[in-house]
Amino acid sequence: MAWAPDRSAARGSTGTTLEVLRALESGPRGLPEAEADERLARHGENVFPGRRPDPWPRRFARSLRDPFTAVLSCLGLVSAALASWGTACVIAVLVTVSCVLRATGEHRADRSAAALRELLATTATVRRRPAETEEPVTRELPVEQLVPGDVVLLAPGDLVPADLRLLRTTGLTVHEAALTGESAPVARSAPGDPCLQGSSVVSGTATGVVVATGADTVLSGALPQERGRRSPGPFDRSVNGIAWTLVRCMLLVAPLVLLASALVRGRGMETLPFAVAVAVGLTPEMLPVVVTTALARGAALLARGGEVIVRRLPALHDLGAVDVLCVDKTGTLTQDRPVFARAVDAEGREDPAVLHWAAVAALWTLHLAELPAPDALDEALLDADEERGGGADRVEGVAALPCGPGRRIASALVRVPGGYEPGGCAEGGYGAGGDAPGGDAPGGTVPLPLPGNVRTLTAGRGPAPTYVLVVKGAAEDVLERCTRVADGASDGAGDTEAGRGPGARFTTGRALGPADRARLAARADALAASGLRVLAVALAERPASGSPYVPEDERELTFAGFVGLHDALAPTAAEALAVLAGRGVTVKVLTGDHPGTAARACRDLGLDPGEPLTAARIDAADDAGLARLAARTTVFARCTPEHKARVVRALRTAGATTGFLGDGVNDLAALRAADVGICPRDGVPVAREAADVVLASKDLTALDRAVVTGRRSTGNIAAYLRITLSSNLGNVIAMLAAGLLLPFLPMLPAQVLVQNLCFDAAQLALAFDRPGATAHLRPVVLRPRALFRFMTVFGLLNAAADLATFGVLALTAHTSAGPGGQAAFHAGWFTENLLTQALVILLLRAGRDAAERRVPPPVLLATAGLAVAGLLLPLSPLGPPLGMTALPPLSYGLMAVVLTLYGAALAVARAKARTRT
Repeated sequence: MAWAPDRSAARGSTGTTLEVLRALESGPRGLPEAEADERLARHGENVFPGRRPDPWPRRFARSLRDPFTAVLSCLGLVSAALASWGTACVIAVLVTVSCVLRATGEHRADRSAAALRELLATTATVRRRPAETEEPVTRELPVEQLVPGDVVLLAPGDLVPADLRLLRTTGLTVHEAALTGESAPVARSAPGDPCLQGSSVVSGTATGVVVATGADTVLSGALPQERGRRSPGPFDRSVNGIAWTLVRCMLLVAPLVLLASALVRGRGMETLPFAVAVAVGLTPEMLPVVVTTALARGAALLARGGEVIVRRLPALHDLGAVDVLCVDKTGTLTQDRPVFARAVDAEGREDPAVLHWAAVAALWTLHLAELPAPDALDEALLDADEERGGGADRVEGVAALPCGPGRRIASALVRVPGGYEPGGCAEGGYGAGGDAPGGDAPGGTVPLPLPGNVRTLTAGRGPAPTYVLVVKGAAEDVLERCTRVADGASDGAGDTEAGRGPGARFTTGRALGPADRARLAARADALAASGLRVLAVALAERPASGSPYVPEDERELTFAGFVGLHDALAPTAAEALAVLAGRGVTVKVLTGDHPGTAARACRDLGLDPGEPLTAARIDAADDAGLARLAARTTVFARCTPEHKARVVRALRTAGATTGFLGDGVNDLAALRAADVGICPRDGVPVAREAADVVLASKDLTALDRAVVTGRRSTGNIAAYLRITLSSNLGNVIAMLAAGLLLPFLPMLPAQVLVQNLCFDAAQLALAFDRPGATAHLRPVVLRPRALFRFMTVFGLLNAAADLATFGVLALTAHTSAGPGGQAAFHAGWFTENLLTQALVILLLRAGRDAAERRVPPPVLLATAGLAVAGLLLPLSPLGPPLGMTALPPLSYGLMAVVLTLYGAALAVARAKARTRT
């Protein structure tokens, strides 16, 4: 009978481990190698299915759908239909070059992302039998070769390589943040518990049987089944807007040229090639090439150091346009590691003795409960106690009961020797070793913080050891076991006659009444609201007993105080947040944590949290209301994956260009909802596949570099559009005017084609320009309306220069309907056009001001070549075939005056435009 993986077992069904093993036809000794090989051949490798990289030809074909490429293709077909083979061939070359560059760039990005996946490849410890009758052998095996039924051994630090059902565990805790978003480790202590691919082992050991691999795992099932197209991002919206506006202009210009020629000059269809050439002249033919070159160059620079992989080239533009960045708290702003913040007594006063006894409970719980590794909170307590002098190991542990499923406290019974002084109770802090006033030297009176009866232990005077029960854990769970509360204050002084000293308030106490319970619960809530993880600490003296220590002994405790911890801040987070704010990027925190915890982390990093918005308020708001709330909120707390995605969509609705940084299955919906999805390379595979950008680490510093690169690339693209559209509009206006005023065509189709080729080749250098120092200080978006306003103003200036040139040529070239006059006119306007376009490139490139005139070599060479071509081409042997002849010297002098005035007007208009922006 054919075997199939037990999917229900992977998802935590109630079947016993024996039933699971029978269903998998396996056992605790593992599979025989021959059976494993057969299953591998039958079910395939244990690899994440992901999306298959598109082959290069398909990428090339997809590039043809780019709006500008489609417009150019249509113009090429029209030119071919009119037998304008030169124009058609040039357009075909431009389309081919653009599609090749884009397809190659995205193919290279996918290869880089695959290389990052290889860096994450690992092995698993597997138990198999060489043959059916032989003893099992434990060995390391590539995770790709795991099959259902394999027996896997887990240890601290291991990634869970497939979906497992646990057979045996010892103190196992796993980190499931990539699956659930919860930062706290989860205990998996019962045989039969599921342990899913994507988890990582924090502590303990375990043996489990593989129940699902590859596409059958829960993690792979989280890959969105919807393969529909994402909503257009900023780049797509901008390019589509510009393209359709130009299409409408071209559909208007070509008939207008034909109509004007027919009405004014009586020309017929012989002007159709010229009309098509005018339409081509209005189109920024090099835009697909310049866009692809600029974005591919930026993506290559980012990938060179392996820090950022841009998987979709337009995403680099969208990164530069991002003005809102949504991040999780854990792993981005904070490390997944708590640190000690404060310890307070029952009255809310700072008291180091509370920390000390919490560390005692942590230390002996670890040792006596035989946990393989301490809980992260225990590690923080021990580190803080050690920094203050330590001493937790100077008492002798007797027994311990750790936390566990359904149990939120841990306790340790310790034997305190006579004369014990807990470190840090003397004046000056832990381990100060000072004398208690009125006592014998040193440490004559030792204020052991014991509740219950009044007692003072005196060093060196031989009292019997005392047994102390120390309990720490969730505040409400500890409080319900307390009957007394310590009073007094730990002030660093003492009175030996009265039996008081530092921490001696624990030697007296009073009954814990309802009002006290309410007050202490409110204090715990206030500490939690301030962003701390709160542990309560209680003590009780116990007599020596030979009976086993059981949870029922955790009663009649005296409440000692609270310990507060907070997440350690990420080392680069504060600096990165300040830099992003300086670049106009607003960071918003979307987390499943307590609102106070998230708000405290933000405050510690210099980010104003404002009033956190909780999941309940998100659920209560409609889409329009949430868009308004999201725009003014910084912290979103208690968020589920659905809440994160809805907040991201609301921010986009409010007009923000939104990026989302996430690394887990719970982030998938938000990654797809954002304009730019960003994932670190150690994120789960489904998150990396859904992301547009992959980072080497979950570090905002690397993301800042990507944002700057995106803005610089977009700045170069915008400069190209400004220059091209304004020049083209000016030329079209001049051509229309000349067509009405002159008895001949102002420029032959071949001349228009050569002029466009020269200009286009020069503009390719703009992809290698260096934007000004302020170009990356705010989000950059290709805004069609702003571009067309710029195009109108500077296009009219260009048209004015062209019309002035017409006047110069009419004066000096003796323009007439004869061949000589036409050739001189064509040569003069051809030269003037290329010279004005070279001037425009220098003055309008990347929005530089007069203090930033250092021109990069590629741009300098391109403009120089353009000017030389404009001056020499009419004088060269190619001039006569193109219908051009030399001009009289006076023409060059007067054109120089026109160019000087044009350059001055450009500078003034550009300065005013910069002032307005």
